[in-house]
Amino acid sequence: MLVLPVPGGGLLNWSPSGPPLPAPPKTPPASRVAYAAAHVVADALADEPYTVDWDATLAFREHLWSCGLGVAEAMDTAQRGMGLDWATTKDLVGRTGAIAAGRRWVAGVGTDQLPPGPATATSIVDAWREQLDLVAGAGAVPVVMASRALAATATGPDDYHAAYGKLLSEASGPVLLHWLGEQFDPALTGYWGHQDVRAAARELVALCTEHAGTVAGVKISVLDAEVEAEFRRALPAGVACYTGDDFHYPELIAGDDQGHSEALLGIFDPLAAVAAAALTRLDDGDRAGFHALLDPTVPLAREIFRAPTRHYKTGVVFLAYLNGHQRHFRMIAGQESARTITHLATLLRLADEAGVLADPDLAVARMRPLLQVAGVA
Repeated sequence: MLVLPVPGGGLLNWSPSGPPLPAPPKTPPASRVAYAAAHVVADALADEPYTVDWDATLAFREHLWSCGLGVAEAMDTAQRGMGLDWATTKDLVGRTGAIAAGRRWVAGVGTDQLPPGPATATSIVDAWREQLDLVAGAGAVPVVMASRALAATATGPDDYHAAYGKLLSEASGPVLLHWLGEQFDPALTGYWGHQDVRAAARELVALCTEHAGTVAGVKISVLDAEVEAEFRRALPAGVACYTGDDFHYPELIAGDDQGHSEALLGIFDPLAAVAAAALTRLDDGDRAGFHALLDPTVPLAREIFRAPTRHYKTGVVFLAYLNGHQRHFRMIAGQESARTITHLATLLRLADEAGVLADPDLAVARMRPLLQVAGVA
């Protein structure tokens, strides 16, 4: 039993009693494409706070593949833009490529090697191109991520079309585009040249239509299921929609009579086994079974991704620690301090209720010292 702090004050005597973690399927899901955006494991004993524990980091990718999911590498979940620099990102992509062995993976292509300060459109495209060449050379499908530099430089939609158009017209293979909403990164407010999310979506559809031969799909992370469904239906044939909506993913993946979203989700990092088992039920035509497994994880996801949403990585790493995928609860640049002990206690309870704890006794044992350090008797 643990004594846990609860929101609003007070303490709760708590013991795990949720459903067991389902066994992951032996083969990848067939009816949906699903990627988990993977976190990186910090080296807790290094003097430099930006050091990666490569053994644990790569072992976690093996875990995701073993669950039947694809790996989305070097994305926002891996602390791009908040700890993971370009030099380390290059190393990460190369190391993952070396062990991928033909298994499904994609990797983020950003502009984060640019120096601070104003950037030109040419330098932004050149930065994208450098990263795209590296990712493609490592064997991954490139995911062209939203650029903070472009958001700071662009004066309207035409600037976005010009920059993306130049990059896409030169790309030699299929790419995914990535639209990360301002909830995840306030520096991306007004992306695609519009404050209104639906106007921005129309701009992106136009870009995909113009470059449909190169754009294989779009990951959309705006936390609005209605907007995503409208966007998905407007995409040209052959361009897939990948949900990045960590609030409404069950309904968006299940879809409707007009289509469905594939998955490229940060929440699938801690939910890998449950998500893969749920997707297998979809393969079998068992929509009720899919929802029975995945719907109970939504309260956990909403707590992990609650505002300020950019700190969701703390909850992702916390659950990896509870589930034995790393020896410590430390993050690059000390980001484990971004959330409160009350938030972490809530995550523990919700993870148990959602059936995502691999070993409840281990989770309790690992939570205990965190509570003691926080002064919870």
